Amino acid sequence: MSDIALINPDALAKPKGFTHAVRCGELVHLAGQTALDRDGRIVAGGIVEQFRQALSNVVTALREAGGDPARFLSVTIYLTDIPDYQAHGKEIGGVWRELVGTDYPAMTGVGVTGLWQPEALVEIQAVAAL
Repeated sequence: MSDIALINPDALAKPKGFTHAVRCGELVHLAGQTALDRDGRIVAGGIVEQFRQALSNVVTALREAGGDPARFLSVTIYLTDIPDYQAHGKEIGGVWRELVGTDYPAMTGVGVTGLWQPEALVEIQAVAAL
């Protein structure tokens, strides 16, 4: 297991039962992130604010692992309300461009009935290359 690094940035809420990022070779697998702030609470606001926090959390974990969001290979977005996400697509796209850039990796959006925190609207999971 010496080639596997478990990464838990101090800037993120302390994980319980998972690791924020796992680096193995030239790949980083990023755990699903909801809109938790540093204190472990879901941020106030709607889907756009939650998307910003969740994506920021993923980017923070990736940077701590030595990666850059321009190197995302795939991103999976879990949503409790797809129509709400679609209705705010322009704003969410702006957040993506601000935090990641103008390129998009392989992406999947999945509708779910709920997430770990009942107030969470979105969870983002990713894989990146170093």
